[in-house]
Amino acid sequence: MSDNAGHTPDEPEDNTPNPFKGTPFESVFASFGASGGMPDLSNLDLSALMGQMQSLMQPYDGPVNWQLATDIARRTAAAEPDPSQDRGAHTRVADALRLADHWLDETTSLPSGITTTAAWSRADWIEETTGVWRVLVEPVAEHVVGAMSNALPEEARAMAGPLIGIIGKAGGAMFGSQVGQALGELSGDVLTASDIGLPLGPAGKAALVPHNVAAFAKGLDVPEDDVLLYLALREAAHQRLFAHVPWLRQHLIAAVEDFGRGVTIDISGIEETLGQLDPSNPEAISEAINGGLFEPKQQPSQTAALQRLETTLALVEGWVDEVVGQATAERMPNAGKLQEAIRRRRAAGGPAEETFAALVGLELRPRRLRDASALWGSLRTRQGQDARDSVWAHPDLLPSAADLDDPLGFREDLGSDVPDVDDEAFDKALADLLENENPDAPEEPGPREA
Repeated sequence: MSDNAGHTPDEPEDNTPNPFKGTPFESVFASFGASGGMPDLSNLDLSALMGQMQSLMQPYDGPVNWQLATDIARRTAAAEPDPSQDRGAHTRVADALRLADHWLDETTSLPSGITTTAAWSRADWIEETTGVWRVLVEPVAEHVVGAMSNALPEEARAMAGPLIGIIGKAGGAMFGSQVGQALGELSGDVLTASDIGLPLGPAGKAALVPHNVAAFAKGLDVPEDDVLLYLALREAAHQRLFAHVPWLRQHLIAAVEDFGRGVTIDISGIEETLGQLDPSNPEAISEAINGGLFEPKQQPSQTAALQRLETTLALVEGWVDEVVGQATAERMPNAGKLQEAIRRRRAAGGPAEETFAALVGLELRPRRLRDASALWGSLRTRQGQDARDSVWAHPDLLPSAADLDDPLGFREDLGSDVPDVDDEAFDKALADLLENENPDAPEEPGPREA
């Protein structure tokens, strides 16, 4: 047996240059002998290592290992009690949503958007919302994982050979692991299918998470039935907006995609952090990633996309806050207390949302919810609820971030002659939107003006 004394992982016995030297992967691959040196296995948990390697080798499509993500999310959710919802829970939720829709008929011109109702467990929430999370996460993940692979210089790529593929798989697995952890934690906080202001569930399915609702109600001096009904009102209002404003879902998702396209990674920072980690300690690596190791650095284009996203989320949440407040004003004495609790909760976020923000660089919080609610309420007071709701007919009509600076002055210069919201108007608005989203498309030939 040869004696490796005097050699370090960065200095292989045969003096072959380390192809990963100067890259974020130098310490990682050197520790496993990738540069030709003999790794120190004395403190290595081989069982944990084999488990990790097995997860890396599982085939998956796209930049994120979603099978791994959902498995981890379910395990994380199962760490706390997560009872399946019985027939009684489903009936309570369905009754609350039916009553909520009846109340909202009087406060908004948008008709009901609910086709089915459900009472979800946390595991149900994970299962039902993963499809939308894929759409939201993958634009950012693609660029983060790509940046990890591209961090290697050409010489290292040539010498690493098949390890390049492992780097990409490792990146997708690490991202999947952290997305799963974030979603698992978030499943313990969410109250409804639209709780974060985005339509996460299947179209038309209004859902509440009764176990989380009960936990939320314990911190309030309000009967649980009132809490359930108030949250049903918010869920029903979200469903109306996303069902009858056909461009809104894509508008929000496009802002996330625009953010993802501008992702850049601080390679030098990753290299410095990885150089200080013990590759045989999975917990240390996980803590580094949770702490924002691969957090994208914002560019000007991303800042603009993030502002669009935050403004639209605030407008969505402000509209919901306004119509629900209008519906409960004369019916629910505890509505004011619940409104304030929800406002604080949405504006402040929670630990799970912070984890998600550290991972993809996005905070899904409507920071200006109060301003947006005041804007919608002022517009209704001056011009009526039909005028308020008709603003959603086209994205160009939406208030801007500057309008939120003066919410009481939005459209102050216009009279009450505002077009009603109807199917024909929405169809035309959608056609205009699709045409404007492809400005480079050749114009259709048509008659010239005289």
